[in-house]
Amino acid sequence: MSKIIKKIFGALIEKPWEENQVNIDNHHVGSTFKGVSSYVSAVIVIFGVSTVLFSLIVTAYLYSIPGGQDTMFLFKPNLFWFNSFVLILVAYIFRKITKDLENKRTSKIKRNLIQVGALSYLFLLAQILLWFQLMEDGKFVSTNTYFTSFYFFTALHGIHLLGGLFFWGKVCSQILKLDEKKILDEKNKVEALSLYWMFLLIIWLVFFLVMYVFNDAVIAWCKELIS
Repeated sequence: MSKIIKKIFGALIEKPWEENQVNIDNHHVGSTFKGVSSYVSAVIVIFGVSTVLFSLIVTAYLYSIPGGQDTMFLFKPNLFWFNSFVLILVAYIFRKITKDLENKRTSKIKRNLIQVGALSYLFLLAQILLWFQLMEDGKFVSTNTYFTSFYFFTALHGIHLLGGLFFWGKVCSQILKLDEKKILDEKNKVEALSLYWMFLLIIWLVFFLVMYVFNDAVIAWCKELIS
């Protein structure tokens, strides 16, 4: 997966107007993304669309914070930390799966894939519990800008995760029926799933840092900009 990421970001930072890059491009025969499967390519397209969408949410949050919003009013539940840990654990297990596939070790692939699904559903359950916890405390979508952005972002993130779980279910059901030797044939699908979950983790961590860990500092900075 790290090779795929290097290919993607390596292509993004190229400067085709520079002489050195022109010389490289003149010898190019269309194989820059050779080895990137159609499944991974589909995930990359989703990356582009979803990144723009999530970026707009964060930007709207930063630019719509009212100057008089009281930071002490914000509710910071410990379930946030738990959910973040669960997603990090899922990304770690996916990393183990892809490494095992690269080294042609298939004995633990099925078990690890089941763990990925179970932990992902646990994340969604914890997120729903978090919503109920907030609403019981009187924090609703209409309470203030913070909670409007919070509910919208977490709902959108959850929808993306549900979409990933749909394809995880299809891939996992196929792999569970296969002999260990034939699991390697599904490597491209597993790599695409792993990359997708890594994207969900990165998006969540950005949200976690902006709206939880450094939220007071972010609000203070936004107030300063507004004033």
